[in-house]
Amino acid sequence: MTVTAGLAEGLMPAVVALRRAVRRRTRERMDLPALPPAQVELLRTVQDSPGIGVAAAARALRLAENSVSTLVRAAVADGHLRRTPDPADRRAARLELTEAAHERLRRWRATRTDVVGTALARLDPADHAALEAALPALHRLLDAVEADPHHQEGGTP
Repeated sequence: MTVTAGLAEGLMPAVVALRRAVRRRTRERMDLPALPPAQVELLRTVQDSPGIGVAAAARALRLAENSVSTLVRAAVADGHLRRTPDPADRRAARLELTEAAHERLRRWRATRTDVVGTALARLDPADHAALEAALPALHRLLDAVEADPHHQEGGTP
């Protein structure tokens, strides 16, 4: 196994497990019903691009438009999204977060920061330095994965 293959094999399980553990601890502290991860991603996409349409949100999330439409219906029913007609095309809708969604995302972010900050406080300064030094490389890795010329939309094996 090459160094690159070994790093890839060790990195991904660690990142996925870290993400799950942080999400679980954050949910426990917030004491709110969990939202499906895809719905949270939709809310974050709308937060980043207020007024985005369903088709554009589907492209941003790399999901089928009908899947995003289903997520939008659920988020509207839960009181997290508002659909407003697009002034340029009355058949299309623009998506906006409700105040409840803004507050939930704000609380989630603050709680997640506290969860990770508390865990970081238990680590050695050398671990802090290593993690901080790794951040630029992780961002470049993300960019490299996103730029993969062999990427094909579709399912996973």
